Amino acid sequence: MGKANKPENNSKPPLKVSILHLLLILGGADLILLLAPEVGILNSIMYIPDLYTWPALIGGVALLVFGFQRLYQKR
Repeated sequence: MGKANKPENNSKPPLKVSILHLLLILGGADLILLLAPEVGILNSIMYIPDLYTWPALIGGVALLVFGFQRLYQKR
């Protein structure tokens, strides 16, 4: 019987998660869930004018996009 070959280390290096970008994602999701026009949690409890809800929705989406772009980094 022959010797078994050693498996070579061909695995990819682990990815590093950026805490700052993770917090940006959480903040953007909170803005969307709380202040989305007509369906947000705070809008169901009290009336918040559209002057505040639409910019919060746009800002939340922007935070999500920016956070997901650089969430994972190579070591």
